[in-house]
Amino acid sequence: MEDIFINHSNHPSALWSEEERRAAEEYGRIVDMAFPAIPPLATEIEVEGLAEANAARIIAQKPALVLCQGEYTYTYALVKRLIEKGIYVVAACSERVVEEHHEPDGSTRRISQFRFKRFRFYDC
Repeated sequence: MEDIFINHSNHPSALWSEEERRAAEEYGRIVDMAFPAIPPLATEIEVEGLAEANAARIIAQKPALVLCQGEYTYTYALVKRLIEKGIYVVAACSERVVEEHHEPDGSTRRISQFRFKRFRFYDC
């Protein structure tokens, strides 16, 4: 069976840098699994339900590694479940580079660029 790296985030792997893609492919073929939109008014029970359902989908695929980042409470609930099942879960660590431009009208415009550096395991 082929090893897979599940990308469970709001960032499709097709838009990743070459560095991030290479780092992920060290664990297997990248499979994108869209991160759910978590409504701000969702209850804790609803968030737990989403985490439970998606944990089951992920566990069934037997991934070598899962990248999980997004809304905090859902991420926590999902990562906890995956680690309990022995699945390794990571977050992407990036350097944020900000250019700041002061405009003639007095406003400030910032351009942020994120440069992938590594994956960090959640159970560190």
